[in-house]
Amino acid sequence: MNTRYLPRFYPLIIAALFSMVLGACSTTYYNAMEKIGVHKRDILVDRVEKARDSQSDAQEQFKSALEQFGSVVNLEQTELKTAYERVNSAYEDSEAAAKDVSARIDKVESVAEALFVEWAEELELYQNPELKRASRTQLNQTKSRYRSMLAVMHKAEKSMEPVLKTFRDNALFLKHNLNAQAIGSLRYEFSELQERINRLIREMNTSIESSNRFIDELTKS
Repeated sequence: MNTRYLPRFYPLIIAALFSMVLGACSTTYYNAMEKIGVHKRDILVDRVEKARDSQSDAQEQFKSALEQFGSVVNLEQTELKTAYERVNSAYEDSEAAAKDVSARIDKVESVAEALFVEWAEELELYQNPELKRASRTQLNQTKSRYRSMLAVMHKAEKSMEPVLKTFRDNALFLKHNLNAQAIGSLRYEFSELQERINRLIREMNTSIESSNRFIDELTKS
């Protein structure tokens, strides 16, 4: 076997092994939770709630960041170092909030996939065709509602990207241009940033409402 080309595949091999380990860990976790009476459906509800709350927290962080940005554009030239520190801090806190939202959504997807796979497999255990048909219908309806909710979640998640890019660009610009011209540039950017954050908040609100509906429907069913 020619091993000369193996190094180029190392990242793929490592990624595949990492994915297998994560999958095994998740399965072990779900099995352990099921033994104490906590099923995948319960975990899914819990994770959707946490993703919803994470988005709510992110909303507040981005609002706070906008306030910091707004206060910076009114600073005098002698306070330029303070201006940079405020903008950079707002960017870093917002980035952390965005990462938390993304991590929460990933966890929702993980348990939802496991739940739907298990549900589909257990359909084959039914002896009563009517009960099997009813369960299949319920599965399809739940998957449809879940996909709709997830699409809204991802849309809200993506709406954070342009805001973060604007924050990062302005923080970097201010860092390397501590002068009155830099503050003037921030004033120019403020109105656009304000509109982007307002759009982000609207997307987040839509996602939070969608999550609440899904939680309500899933717990009722």
